[in-house]
Amino acid sequence: MYRLAVFAFVLGALLVSNYGRARQSSPSPGTARSPNNTSAASSSSIPPGLAPAEAAIGSSDWKTAEALLDSWLVSHPDDARALFDAGYVADAQNRPDAAVSLYRRAVAANPESFEAHLSLGLLLARESKPDEARPELVAATKLDTGDAGPALKARAWRALASIDRDSDPSQASAELLEALKITPETPDDTLLAAALAEKTGQLDAAEKAYRRVLVGDPKSLAADAGLAHLLILRKQYPEAETLLRAALAQAPDDPTLTAQLATVLAAEDKAEALPLLQKLHASHPDNPDITRMLATVLAEAGDYAASDQLLQQLLNAHPGDSELLVFHGQNLVHEGLLTQAYEVFDKATRIDSASVDAWSGLAFTASRTRRPDVTLHALTVRSQHAPENASTLFLWATAYDSLHQDRQAAAYYRLFLSASAGKFPDQEWQARQRLQILKK
Repeated sequence: MYRLAVFAFVLGALLVSNYGRARQSSPSPGTARSPNNTSAASSSSIPPGLAPAEAAIGSSDWKTAEALLDSWLVSHPDDARALFDAGYVADAQNRPDAAVSLYRRAVAANPESFEAHLSLGLLLARESKPDEARPELVAATKLDTGDAGPALKARAWRALASIDRDSDPSQASAELLEALKITPETPDDTLLAAALAEKTGQLDAAEKAYRRVLVGDPKSLAADAGLAHLLILRKQYPEAETLLRAALAQAPDDPTLTAQLATVLAAEDKAEALPLLQKLHASHPDNPDITRMLATVLAEAGDYAASDQLLQQLLNAHPGDSELLVFHGQNLVHEGLLTQAYEVFDKATRIDSASVDAWSGLAFTASRTRRPDVTLHALTVRSQHAPENASTLFLWATAYDSLHQDRQAAAYYRLFLSASAGKFPDQEWQARQRLQILKK
């Protein structure tokens, strides 16, 4: 059911948003670059003209460094080392567009520059441009690090693993392993390994990894959230509730942990879930994931009008979200607004022609608004994506009955009675009555 399944989607989004990405930044002063350290951007000694600028970088005097580098680049526009330095300074001053441009120029001037490829890749990843970041990071893993040191190559592998964690967990695991060949495992590595194990269905391995992190750091909120997510997937609600209440004692305003606890409480049919989510939503009114969860709980509590008010906010921002439209249509059905619901489900099917819930909703509302031809069409398309059930068989039967196609109607009434097995007494009575009439 959509209203229950949405929790898994929302919790996954919150978990990744708050805890699921390793920090990615460019190399910091004193690691890959310092006044006494030659750079992978240039294997030669520091040119005298760049020495003052790099001394300023070593002291984090960004304005002085920028002025000196700008002056130098006027007469040396293709100096790969100076271009990298200038990109590094722009990056440190939180000017990502300028930094990306300068790093790209550094790569063009010296394609063998490990530093430039790495810093460009990390920055693009941080700017949520994984498709552009990936080739730069791959290039960095293949280059000699020079005096920058092997630890920075491990950083490239870790960044690749973070990029690939959702699209290719197996590849991400291999990349993480490459990083661990170079540098020791960190708690962030263990968390990433746990997330990757979960994505590949290795739930026991994921649980062990989360618990290992908690042994070393009992206050790790990321590990608490990850472990709670696993317990929720396994429907181990009492254990999840105990874990989450303890975690929230140290971080009472954490949105992911609060949302997880609300999910557990809702699954346990505890009334505390609704006020908990209402409080969370009041603190984060612009968070679409939390808004969606609150709308879900309100609908489950039977307050369809309040749920729909929240859905309208989400649909105003995302009018083409077919799942939101289906949710909206279901609420309208419960409110008895069948004509409006029909229009919403029809729109959802046009956006996502493979949505079983959308076609089911359209078939039902078409039946209730006396459109048997539309009901048959919706059921036909739905059958291409999901098996029949008692409800759809009854809709088939009543649609054919409305169109006076007696043979097909009788056949589907019989199929419905066989599938229903006493679960829908009112409809079963109607089916038997119609079969008696159709025999005449």
